[in-house]
Amino acid sequence: QVQLVESGGDLVQAGGSLRLSCAASGTLFSIYTMGWFRQAPGKQRELVALITSRGNTNYGDSVKGRFTISRDNSKKMVYLQMNSLKPEDTAVYYCAADLTKDYAWGQGTQVTVSS
Repeated sequence: QVQLVESGGDLVQAGGSLRLSCAASGTLFSIYTMGWFRQAPGKQRELVALITSRGNTNYGDSVKGRFTISRDNSKKMVYLQMNSLKPEDTAVYYCAADLTKDYAWGQGTQVTVSS
């Protein structure tokens, strides 16, 4: 079992940067693929970025070249560095762990980008 707690969400101006953090509990963290998802009001939850246990990454098309996902297995942490933020990046950002048959989710952290 794994529990996830996100932090780092804030109000930022367009063009700015933020770094989100996700603290995980559980002994099997290092083997999980971890991800960041986001959900804007009235929209479906969408993939932002994934990182495998080996460090391979995958990004949603809308954030490629601007966002970077990383992980520190020794600290059981996952990060999302967000640069060149746009108003359309405004959403609740969720950390997730791929448990194969299901996902474990954090409670989310709000990111608001003002124009």
